[in-house]
Amino acid sequence: MTLLTTAFVFPGQGSQVVGMGSDVAQAFSVAGQMYEEANDILGISISSLCFFGPEEDLNNTFNTQPALYVTSLAILRALETELPEIRPAFYAGHSLGELTALAASGAMTFADGLRLVRERGRLMEEAGKQNPGAMAALLGLNADVVEEVCRKAEETTGQTLVLANDNCPGQIVISGAVEAVDVGIVLAKEAGARRAVKLPVSIASHSPLMQAASDSFREALDTIEFSQPSAPVYANITAAPLETPDAIRAELTNQLVSRVRWTDTVQNLVKDGATTFVEIGPKDVLSGLNRRISSEITSVSLNSETAIREYVQNITTNT
Repeated sequence: MTLLTTAFVFPGQGSQVVGMGSDVAQAFSVAGQMYEEANDILGISISSLCFFGPEEDLNNTFNTQPALYVTSLAILRALETELPEIRPAFYAGHSLGELTALAASGAMTFADGLRLVRERGRLMEEAGKQNPGAMAALLGLNADVVEEVCRKAEETTGQTLVLANDNCPGQIVISGAVEAVDVGIVLAKEAGARRAVKLPVSIASHSPLMQAASDSFREALDTIEFSQPSAPVYANITAAPLETPDAIRAELTNQLVSRVRWTDTVQNLVKDGATTFVEIGPKDVLSGLNRRISSEITSVSLNSETAIREYVQNITTNT
């Protein structure tokens, strides 16, 4: 059963929360088994970290990335036990979620993807220690204005500052050197930002400060055998489908130092026929962004046992 106008989308960092996946793992044995498989692969209890925390450890990039990856795919597996033939027409994921989307689409195995996200988290954490940076969320400015803010901040400080995440109209994240981010916040407020808030991170994701991580991650990617996705997976960098294994490797390498074009991704999915966006993972961050990007779409968040069962009921009733 291919849902011809449905996109499955997967969240990135910021969606983690202690307790995530616990009810799903208890209600669906296949989800619990996926957590156990992840525990064996990683050599730690990622399930315990997801279900019980502590929050400080869960929020560590090295742990956050595999925790979100496993939780999203455990929810997907639970859904697939209820609707074995269900397939979306499109996939996409925000930042880390792009790797989850690729695993969900069959472009790589669960185990290979888990090892990749663990290594990705380690390399980003290492790059953050070597080149400490910062990020800030800006509300109420469009991308053109933010790009000019970044240019001025770089000119003033001589340090890197870039537009890292174009999340939805009026919600943008900048990333770069600490001093440049601080100046960028001041300039953003002067430019009319409704809010400009530094995020509680020391890693400048999706900026040139991640170049060392990007270079090393390419080596890890070269060890993985990628396949053709079962349906188009839209890339963060180009907002267009990834069509070959080489394109997937290039995307995942360069994504670490490039802008996440989420607004363009959702707009292109809508243009290509997506009308329903099903967010698979904890919380409902992407669903909120997606509704602000397009008023034409229906957003569904599968983040609990209850949400899964309600969605299954809706699908079986209406198909």
